[in-house]
Amino acid sequence: MKAAVHMRYGPPDVVSVAEVDRPSVGEHDVLVAVHATTVNRTDCAYRAARPFFVRSATGLTRPKRPVLGTEFAGVVAAVGRDVSNFDVGDRVFGYNEGEFGTHAEFLALRASGSIALMPPDVPFATAAAATEGAHYALAFIRTAGIEAGQDVLVHGATGAIGSAAVQLLKHLDVTVTAVCDTANLALVEGLGADEVLDYTTGEFARHTGTYDAVLDAVGRSTFGQCRRLLKPDGGVYLSSEMGPWAQNLVLPLVTVRRKARVRFPVPRHDQRMIAYLATLLATGAFTPVIDRRFTLDEIVAAYEYVETGRKVGNVVVDVIG
Repeated sequence: MKAAVHMRYGPPDVVSVAEVDRPSVGEHDVLVAVHATTVNRTDCAYRAARPFFVRSATGLTRPKRPVLGTEFAGVVAAVGRDVSNFDVGDRVFGYNEGEFGTHAEFLALRASGSIALMPPDVPFATAAAATEGAHYALAFIRTAGIEAGQDVLVHGATGAIGSAAVQLLKHLDVTVTAVCDTANLALVEGLGADEVLDYTTGEFARHTGTYDAVLDAVGRSTFGQCRRLLKPDGGVYLSSEMGPWAQNLVLPLVTVRRKARVRFPVPRHDQRMIAYLATLLATGAFTPVIDRRFTLDEIVAAYEYVETGRKVGNVVVDVIG
């Protein structure tokens, strides 16, 4: 089968498309013919081994798993003998961080893993882009304990995480203020944000509102910069990045007894979460934003585009047309 492989860590051009063996199917596995996948921030981090400690999971000197890729949507091509929850021909989607392998024509994973049936009318590209950003957004929401009726600010509302967070928060009946650039004000308003601030004009820097939670989906702020935006009776700041000198890992301990505090979101994914996202896709409560689409043969260009930092939403890679 055709797959995008990387045999060493480094920039996008360490990836190449090659013929590799099709994965074997264990008795508890499903084999998925991958129609669409994505290139996202998670893939870029593992490919470049940044931060360095990711090598403890992926290989100290070189990658243990040459085929990257976390998100997928496709059709079940085979099932193991003990699999009863999926059948050949089922349209499925899911998330496979850790084992990876979605940047290929076929993917084998446990039938009990982070995989679910796709809603009937949802395209493969949409389903493929529905898990990475959304599962980080869910981690923000659950870690902060956000509830209906609260006020939340999302900084970086045009990325995969931020655009998902705006929609998931609105589904929970939260009042959302979103921060983005001038070019994407209309897009973010269309996602359901109640108020949109333009950071390129200084509108965000001058903003005086206060919130139950500030979610930085791009990791470009600090707790010190955003403390003024937190409600004095218990506001929470969360960032998708560790911050300068990894302060977002330390500040949760320092601020644990303070009213304005820091939490760090640790994402988890399982079959229940994917099924929840399938429900949101089916009802239209959540539709991932897609910026550009590439073919598998163009995956290096997809990596290069993601690393410009200018993508809006998700970058999809079409594997099987």
